[in-house]
Amino acid sequence: MAMELNRAPVKMPAEFFKTYAVVAPLGTHFRPATCAEVDCPHYLGGWRVRVESLTPDLLHTARTSGRRYAEHQVAQGETYLVFEAGQPCFKASQHRARIDRPELYVVRDGDHRGNPRGTKARLHQRPADWVEDFAEHQSAINDAIEKG
Repeated sequence: MAMELNRAPVKMPAEFFKTYAVVAPLGTHFRPATCAEVDCPHYLGGWRVRVESLTPDLLHTARTSGRRYAEHQVAQGETYLVFEAGQPCFKASQHRARIDRPELYVVRDGDHRGNPRGTKARLHQRPADWVEDFAEHQSAINDAIEKG
């Protein structure tokens, strides 16, 4: 479930807004990484999985994953598979590490509601140009407010 953002009520249509963002997209600025590279807490300290919370398929997968574990029964109906530290966790394929690529400095028309005009986003080549664009936009807003 996505968390709802707490936003102030918007009094103007989206086409009157610009959105400034500094982004590092997952597909271009990250690479797959190992548990060790990302200091995965499960890799560093081990982890446990409650047997009773797993479906039969997941329990079979956990037991036959090739990872070292011990089975501990804490109480009747409360058993854990305790996996040793120093081995890949079950989410190892999802780990990502940042590559040495500069962020993208983007300006889009519109706001969180979208880009009603469908204009193409502008990608600044230099951070200073992005900052200048932002400052000019803020100045234009301020001038419009002062004019009434």
